[in-house]
Amino acid sequence: MSPELRIYDSLRREKVPFEPLVPGKVSMYVCGPTPYDSAHIGHVYSAVCFDMIRRSLIWLGYDVTYVRNITDVNDKITRRAAERGQQPDELARHYAAEYNADMIRFGVLPPDIEPWVSTHIDAIIDLVQRLIDNGAAYPVDGDVYFSVAAFPPYGNLSGQSIDELKAGARVEVDERKRAPGDFALWKAATPEEPSWDAPWGAGRPGWHIECSAMGLRHLGETFDIHGGGKDLIFPHHENEIAQSQAALGEGSFARYWMHNGFLNFSGEKMSKSIGNVFGCNEIAAAVDPEALRYFFFKHHYRSPIQFEAVTDDDGTVIFKDLEAAERRLEYFYSTLRRLGDFLATGKDPGDGEVVPAAEALVPAVRAGLLDDFNTPLALAALGDAAKAANKLLDEPKSAPKPVRRRSLMRLFADIQSVGRALGLLAHEPAEFLAERRTRQAARRGLDTAAVETLLEQRTQARQDKDFSRADELRAALNDLGVEVLDTPQGVDWKLLD
Repeated sequence: MSPELRIYDSLRREKVPFEPLVPGKVSMYVCGPTPYDSAHIGHVYSAVCFDMIRRSLIWLGYDVTYVRNITDVNDKITRRAAERGQQPDELARHYAAEYNADMIRFGVLPPDIEPWVSTHIDAIIDLVQRLIDNGAAYPVDGDVYFSVAAFPPYGNLSGQSIDELKAGARVEVDERKRAPGDFALWKAATPEEPSWDAPWGAGRPGWHIECSAMGLRHLGETFDIHGGGKDLIFPHHENEIAQSQAALGEGSFARYWMHNGFLNFSGEKMSKSIGNVFGCNEIAAAVDPEALRYFFFKHHYRSPIQFEAVTDDDGTVIFKDLEAAERRLEYFYSTLRRLGDFLATGKDPGDGEVVPAAEALVPAVRAGLLDDFNTPLALAALGDAAKAANKLLDEPKSAPKPVRRRSLMRLFADIQSVGRALGLLAHEPAEFLAERRTRQAARRGLDTAAVETLLEQRTQARQDKDFSRADELRAALNDLGVEVLDTPQGVDWKLLD
């Protein structure tokens, strides 16, 4: 457990000490997808941010219960299903499964609990009825609206008054509402949409009530953290607070609100409506998915990120920032491979002294994560540790033999531990390096079979003690952009930058 942890609370607009309801345990609700289409990297960004927070909390010693919902009842799903001649539930199941597979591909752990709106209609109806009973909501012709006037603190999360929120707000125009800002908790049934019976008439839930009901069902009237993208602050999270506290009382629902920043492209927020998004398959075909995580973590989760892509002469999209991130991961994986090869032989030096650089990684990462999950600091510390490891490997006499070996053992374990905290370095080093090399070779049009043939010829020349021929073959490989690596485990190769 880490009582020193401080997080930025969007409601209080400042970093505050994090004190969970139950010491050592964290209850966390994060808004999940509306599965009406394939996910893009904007969806991945939010999911990765909160996956990092979840993983970091676990690494810091907390027991985390993580809830991420599926909004499978929604206008967008209904419209898209009608366009494709499908049933809404069929469409939602398809894209929900695709979303979950994509998130796993980008290193996002599955939620502990994944509630679907369609299986929580009873909880939603109960909550709406409670709001009607206490005067915070009112039915009109089968619809039910929340009365914003019944909740004076409305607007505290977004930092605006009710009058300010009316301008440009995503509210439905309906003359039957008592006030323009009142929002739908329940929508009366229509022939083309799924519906369920309720005391005020058949229909389906509005968008906001679902998360309040599912959070209540799975985490109780009050839980620790509610997360999502900044675009959800208004109206979604503002309305969640209003309806939850109007029903359950002041101080109920989430105790801390956390929001990740926007992912921008060419100065604009990524959005399907604008058409400036990149799909998960497009990214995963270009780089290892961990490169996207690494790129995200170079920025603080609350900061906006500028994502860039360029198109070369043959129309191929090049993600320069992601390629740079993958090169950096190559350095870490190469370091881990070197460490693993070194430690695979030799004697256990036992307990004792290590060099100072071998003790620095975990405290530095811990300090960064305790400061509102500052991943740039964590990555910097990870880089320092890898540099120290390579220096020890390259300079056998830089420390006494047992101290050096203990230090390398410590660095090997701690680099992997920090990787787990961030959802990085999860591959076998040889596997990552080989797959990266294959992608690089394909982009350069390099015939890898020809490279392997030249390597075999060089190996044979060395066995025949024809070192002049071996040097010629090394030079020929170098001309192809290939660096030959003679390792204790045999000959390997990589592409020169």
